[in-house]
Amino acid sequence: MRSDGQANRDRILDAAEDVFGRGGATASTEEVARLAEVGIATVFRHFPTKAALLQAVLIRRYDRLRAEAETLHDTADPGAAFYDFFRHLVADAPAKITIGEALLDAGGDTGGEAHRAANGLRGAVGVLLRRAQAAGAVRDDVELPEVYALLVATSRATALDDEVRARMLAIVFDGLAPLP
Repeated sequence: MRSDGQANRDRILDAAEDVFGRGGATASTEEVARLAEVGIATVFRHFPTKAALLQAVLIRRYDRLRAEAETLHDTADPGAAFYDFFRHLVADAPAKITIGEALLDAGGDTGGEAHRAANGLRGAVGVLLRRAQAAGAVRDDVELPEVYALLVATSRATALDDEVRARMLAIVFDGLAPLP
């Protein structure tokens, strides 16, 4: 892809993440084109359907979160890295959930490449978990499936205000802490 085409694609994905992260299935590709400062034909040249655009946005988001997690793999404080990234995933979740629901509403699929990208993120979180456990910051009997269940549950609690969400995370983190 030529550099101008790649720049257009990147602007489209940035705009789509913003538009669909706020508006979900009711958001329009026309708004994406306007924010990306391209014509609607350019949007559809890169992404032939709304579902294809939404899938690309979701994959890109998973890949970005995985890369962020990977930058924390060698930090000096693995416990803080794990808990901070957990908080980050919960804070990021409302837009991701909205985009995922919009993808399903548009007839798209969260399998295939999106599933691969989600598993990449899951693996990176698993490394953070194992390092936090080795450092004594997370109890040894916790495994990645339980951590992901907690992430999903706390991420779905989007209607909570910041204070309640912070207390909820404190309770979850107390449960993950090593047993006395």
